[in-house]
Amino acid sequence: MGNPGFAVPSLERLHQEKHQIAAVVTNPDKPSGRGRKLNPPAVKLKARELGLDVIQPAKIKDRQFIDRLYELEPELFVIVAFRILPKKLLEIPRKGSINLHASLLPRYRGAAPINWAIIKGEKETGISTFFLKPKVDTGDIILQEKVEIPPDMVYGQLYEELAVKGADVLAESVKLIEQDKINPIPQDESMASHAPKITPELCEIDFNRNCRQVADLIRGLSPKPGATTSFRDRKIKLLRADCIEGNPGGEAGEIRIDEKSKDMLVSCADGCLRILTLQPAGKKPMDARGFFNGYHPETGEKMGGRAV
Repeated sequence: MGNPGFAVPSLERLHQEKHQIAAVVTNPDKPSGRGRKLNPPAVKLKARELGLDVIQPAKIKDRQFIDRLYELEPELFVIVAFRILPKKLLEIPRKGSINLHASLLPRYRGAAPINWAIIKGEKETGISTFFLKPKVDTGDIILQEKVEIPPDMVYGQLYEELAVKGADVLAESVKLIEQDKINPIPQDESMASHAPKITPELCEIDFNRNCRQVADLIRGLSPKPGATTSFRDRKIKLLRADCIEGNPGGEAGEIRIDEKSKDMLVSCADGCLRILTLQPAGKKPMDARGFFNGYHPETGEKMGGRAV
């Protein structure tokens, strides 16, 4: 059971391991774009490519869907970035239901663990497999593996790395369950932290914060959905930026142009950001030099405030 691209390497790996995949469950196709064309989830595309049966329930508690799962007589449910399953569904497979989660549980329980690990400035995160319980991300741990977060890594890069690493950890977990060699470990509730869904409000940059916090927010939201601010009353996304600690040399959000390098610096509470990549509304991402040549920002102008 899964939806986005993050779950595709796991599906591929289980298929390569010659497990009998009775069915793949994913969300219904969704309309998008101006033409409202129906777009299938990434997991559906891969399942079709592998010749697997696909089930797309509109409602997870639909009686026909539940009956279909019972008919399949599954030994194990494997869930990667899907939906919250009700207790009734968790009880169907005789060996239980396991989940792949992109953090070192109990750290960063919730919808956006990869984003939050970077936003919070973590130097490492990881992958966890665990048995599902009705309460989200609280079940006993099967396996975990740590992954380093380099200081310049952005969300999109970590997403791809954890998707591949997760497939390995998941495959090993299924193997251990198959061989009855698991020793699940309860999570330490005192170590729990949360990773709630990313909201538009979270994406708005506050240059009154210190530059490291702002730089980590930018990394944790890049390339999508992107950390947002405004320039000349127009929305703009900042996708990559370096933190330069020290005297910011201006008010929060104030721009300073280095005359020699043409670097664009933006003041924060305890330093400034050197902008590397950004994306004006309706435009493709561009580096700072391209932005400078196209928009000619001047020292003393500001980022932030109302965007239209």
